[in-house]
Amino acid sequence: MNFLAHIYLSGDNEGVTIGNFIADGIKGKKYQKYPSTIQKGILLHRFIDSFTDSHPTVRKSTKRLHEKHGHYSGVVVDILYDHFLAKNWNQYSDTTLENYVNNFYEMLQDNYVMLPTRIQRMMPYMIADNWLLSYATIPGIDKILTQMSVRVNGKSNMNFAVLELKEFYTEFEEEFTSFFEELRASCKEKLVEIEQKY
Repeated sequence: MNFLAHIYLSGDNEGVTIGNFIADGIKGKKYQKYPSTIQKGILLHRFIDSFTDSHPTVRKSTKRLHEKHGHYSGVVVDILYDHFLAKNWNQYSDTTLENYVNNFYEMLQDNYVMLPTRIQRMMPYMIADNWLLSYATIPGIDKILTQMSVRVNGKSNMNFAVLELKEFYTEFEEEFTSFFEELRASCKEKLVEIEQKY
């Protein structure tokens, strides 16, 4: 899953949300230097990644992209799934997506000193271009995929992935919807388990 899903699956705890958001840059046991609530978010993030990568529905989505995008297929699917979460946001939250992402951006700014340097550098661009809100539209997803393709020197063909999104839109959406219900339920259980250890 990509940024929006990780943030959403954190629930209402600010520390867990920050931890889940920054976790990609925290390797091994380095998470232990953070406050306990942020540690919980990092551990939740790792669970989400593991659950997602091994899930047969996600693998079905990924396989559809493998011929053109190779080992970047999983990255593309993460972004496409965030599109369907953003597009169908009112099914998952009583707060509008715009208000939700604005609240998250404020949370990031309030916790700036806790963010790894890479995230601190990325944050102004994320907010200025409003990445999270842009996930809700196909042009927004196209822009994100194109930017990511540039970062990996065009080797991924991610800038063309929106063509497959359009071609297999119904299939991807159905796969996301069924998978995300399982993931939400599993994350709730995992959070309870993590809470009991702290």
